[in-house]
Amino acid sequence: MKSIAALQAVVTANPFDGEPSDAELDAIEQELPLILAEVDLLDAQIMTLDRPATELDERRIRRARNRVMVERRDLTNRIATVAGGAA
Repeated sequence: MKSIAALQAVVTANPFDGEPSDAELDAIEQELPLILAEVDLLDAQIMTLDRPATELDERRIRRARNRVMVERRDLTNRIATVAGGAA
């Protein structure tokens, strides 16, 4: 049986500070328009949970879904452009 003390230097070599790295922050910033569009869609769907959906609610949800799809497409195209591949 191996002692964990022998592995302690490997485990504690890079202390985790709990903060995201610069690369992770850049990725979040790139995805932010999609995240905001998904939040808007979720808000529109939550509004219809406790009552029947009106025509206005259905239009709001449809517009929010379309915005999510547009943001997903744009994000995919941006990532493909940065990676050098074709979308």
